[in-house]
Amino acid sequence: MKETVHEREKRVKEWWKKQDIFPKSIDQREGKDTFVFYEGPPTANGLPHAGHVLGRVIKDFVARYKTMQGFQVLRKAGWDTHGLPVELGVEKKLGISGKQEIEKYGVEKFIKACKDSVFDYEKQWRRFTEAIGYWVDMDDPYVTLENNYIESVWYILSTIHEKGLLYRGHRVTPYCPSCQTSLSSHEVAQGYKNVKDLSVTVKFHIAGTENEFFLGWTTTPWTLPGNIALAVHPEMDYVKVKWNQSVYIVAANRLKAIFKEDYKVLSQHKGKEFVGLSYQPPFPMSNVKRGYQVIAASFVTDDSGTGIVHVAPAYGEDDYHAVKQNELDFIHVVDQAGRYTEDMPSLRGQLAKQSDVAIIKMLVEKDLLFAKEKYEHSYPHCWRCDSPLLYYAMEGWFIRTTAIKDTILKNNEMIEWHPEHMKHGRFGKFLENMVDWNLGRNRYWGTPLNVWICKDCGHQVVPNSIKQLKAYAKGDFPKQLELHKPYVDKIVLNCPNCQGDMHRTKEVIDVWFDSGSMPFAQYHYPFENKELFEKQFPADVIAEGVDQTRGWFYSLLTVASLFVGKPSYKRVLSLGHILDEDGKKMSKSKGNVIDPMQLVETYSADALRWALLADSAPWNNKHFSAKLVAQAKSKLVDRWQNVYAFYAMYAKIDQFNSQQHGKGKQTLLDKWILSRQQTVVNQVNCYLDDYDFTSAAKVLAELVDQVSNWYIRRSRDRFWSEGMEDEKLAAYHTLREVLLTTSKLLAPFIPFITEDIHVKLTGNSVHLADFPNSNETVIDEQLEQEMEGVLQVVELARHARNLSKIKTKQPLSSLTVIGNKEAVLYLRKYAAIIKDEINVKHVYLCDDIEDEVRYEVKLNFSTAGPKLGKRTGLVQKQLQQLSDQAIAGMVKGDRRLTLPSGETVQLDEEDLIVKQVTKKGLEIAGNESYTVLLDTVLTEELKQEGIARELIRAVQLYRKELHLPVDQRVSITFDGSDKVKTVITLYQELLETNLLLNGITFGEKPVMKTVQLNEEKIRIGIE
Repeated sequence: MKETVHEREKRVKEWWKKQDIFPKSIDQREGKDTFVFYEGPPTANGLPHAGHVLGRVIKDFVARYKTMQGFQVLRKAGWDTHGLPVELGVEKKLGISGKQEIEKYGVEKFIKACKDSVFDYEKQWRRFTEAIGYWVDMDDPYVTLENNYIESVWYILSTIHEKGLLYRGHRVTPYCPSCQTSLSSHEVAQGYKNVKDLSVTVKFHIAGTENEFFLGWTTTPWTLPGNIALAVHPEMDYVKVKWNQSVYIVAANRLKAIFKEDYKVLSQHKGKEFVGLSYQPPFPMSNVKRGYQVIAASFVTDDSGTGIVHVAPAYGEDDYHAVKQNELDFIHVVDQAGRYTEDMPSLRGQLAKQSDVAIIKMLVEKDLLFAKEKYEHSYPHCWRCDSPLLYYAMEGWFIRTTAIKDTILKNNEMIEWHPEHMKHGRFGKFLENMVDWNLGRNRYWGTPLNVWICKDCGHQVVPNSIKQLKAYAKGDFPKQLELHKPYVDKIVLNCPNCQGDMHRTKEVIDVWFDSGSMPFAQYHYPFENKELFEKQFPADVIAEGVDQTRGWFYSLLTVASLFVGKPSYKRVLSLGHILDEDGKKMSKSKGNVIDPMQLVETYSADALRWALLADSAPWNNKHFSAKLVAQAKSKLVDRWQNVYAFYAMYAKIDQFNSQQHGKGKQTLLDKWILSRQQTVVNQVNCYLDDYDFTSAAKVLAELVDQVSNWYIRRSRDRFWSEGMEDEKLAAYHTLREVLLTTSKLLAPFIPFITEDIHVKLTGNSVHLADFPNSNETVIDEQLEQEMEGVLQVVELARHARNLSKIKTKQPLSSLTVIGNKEAVLYLRKYAAIIKDEINVKHVYLCDDIEDEVRYEVKLNFSTAGPKLGKRTGLVQKQLQQLSDQAIAGMVKGDRRLTLPSGETVQLDEEDLIVKQVTKKGLEIAGNESYTVLLDTVLTEELKQEGIARELIRAVQLYRKELHLPVDQRVSITFDGSDKVKTVITLYQELLETNLLLNGITFGEKPVMKTVQLNEEKIRIGIE
């Protein structure tokens, strides 16, 4: 029974494991140049999805290719184990939610549950990784929760602190009220969505006046209860306007946008004239002692709104700094769960971000709403839970990345980006706008921030190791200290400044700092493995999805820049998203998610890999579907398997042995395919060295097609022939060489089938072989160009056949090929191939088409009309009256036309639509190089031969149905009309040549198959 692709890949994986092929591929390159690979760590508490496949396939491809090129490529897997996604998963599993319930459940129990959950899906990840043929060391991975890893992270943070770059401060930071944690700028960048919100223009009553108001504008009505000030630009022009019995102050440039009609300008002012004025806030707070006044601020503009900005220091970074600079009060009316506090009794407990409508209703009741409108804008949402973020003032720990911005930008210049535009585009612009890294997280499951603070004098100690921590510790120190909360929080240090007690700050660190530290922490650097680390730093290439430009790509670059001042990678492949076939993002709710494991099991890992690599450049978003994988299987994987199966079948029949049999005598076809292969070797190396996987795949696909559909097709007679003459030997050696070399070229793309073929041919793994380098002495450019011309002619002739709806098995009388004189000369030596391939009796070659066709021309009105104007009709009429000779002249380039009036009109090539018209019984097809004319007139003799050839095909199909060996001779009995018997008698020699017959008889047999050939029914018996 025929082996399935799934069974083949399973067998190959078992062989890899039994023979230790992956370890051998690394060990055999010991002492060679290193090519450094970094694995971006996935989180194993979720299942792998289609988006993970592309990244893992690309990484495996590069590592296999570089290994075959002679480099040693260590491939250490990694697991990202900390962070809020893990916490949220555990909360869901435990049926709890939020910090209060975690504290009630118990932090130590919760931490243990987080640790236990981290590898919930490790088996599925391992199965998925092995299924797609991704070679990576999953038995010795780096794991971010392990003490060694954390200790390296602590060392890096201690170094950053020594440089004065780690600080504690108050800042308005993006904050998720659902997760109750702040986010760093690169996390925020991952979650923007277009939303519709309400903006409001509010009346702020000026103290000491009867009916004068500042008009303040805000896009966040929910922040109005936190108002402390109004900001104006000191040098901006403002006006006092009377409208509807009240007086309003707005920016002069916004006047007409705010007041459409019936307003009166009373006076003009500079913004600084209003600074210091007091006003009545819409929601006054009793605890505000210094506030509710106008301040000057340079961030105010008159591009939108009113030119007067409502300032709430707890909910905006500019607002916070402005209030601090003016020494005004600071108030918070929203708690860490994102709900209003008791300072806002009427809305207490309600989610602030969802209270815009309620706030507006309250403004209406107070007669303080001047205007409201909906507007669409891009707003940040939590990348983990999808909740809209708040900008929220809180105390936290920050890394002063802005202080080394120039270093980070300089390091980015040293990196090669694919695609190139990312370097100064998406990534570069993000770097240009960087802010200090918001490092601390008020959560539980993460690397604890290693900062201990003296409660008496405020001195800070940032231990760089467990050893240093122990040196500062008071009292007993545990033999095995786990570096997580709550265990490290029990360690009290002795303050070297005042001998007071020092306690660890409560925060854990941003998980992106964890993953950005992996080049160092994966080897527990600098505590051990210094030589190995230096050998493995920086990475030659990293590859992840485009969203990691503001995630792992950023954290890797920034951590290394902070720690050692250098970039941690030389080259980055930023991969596009996997979308469904309609270009939509895959999601469970839409029902368009593709399970990669199902694709592997249905079509094969090789087919999935090829579909991902060959379809389009990996940095493009991919419209992906099962159909694409099915096509990859049939057009490449199965086709290559069939090439090998053809070779293996006939080699077995002839007992061909490449070591014992002579090389034979190469034909033109052998020399051509070997030359083509070496040209492709050149092309593939050039493309892959530039990480152009798709172009390399395309030239390889073309080569496989040419091997299968041209070389083997044209060489079948040699393989079918009896004996082992020179040309047959050459065919065997040539096809074996093509199978071996092309399998090496294909190995990084489709590692399973290429391994299977290579092992069967040599006994050795293709992945332990060297990647091919071209043999220039084999390349014959002229031969390749000539055969390309032959292939073009054959393709055109096939197209002409299709147009005439005449089957290939039906012989035709002639094919005329028209090309330039050089082409006509070299095509003569290939005339026999063209004749046989197209199944015609004669091939005629000429360099002038005039005797065979005539032309029809008419105006292309879309281009000629605008030029000719009123003369268009006259020109079209004149064209219709031209002789065939005159039209031929126009086609050749003389496009001057004389009108009856004597006026001469010069037409351009684009102004004419040219159609070639052939004589009756001729079908025409052409391209830029050749035109072919196929004689489609069928004589009775041609029809008879057509029946004979169709009969050969029918017998061959019947042999396959009966599972007869290809080399088995048979006796055939035919039963049909006298016409059929006549055909069989006339073409008996043709049948015997093609069907390996003992003999032909006419009559009936107990078992016969009936076939329909044109109007004739024929019964076939085989024994």
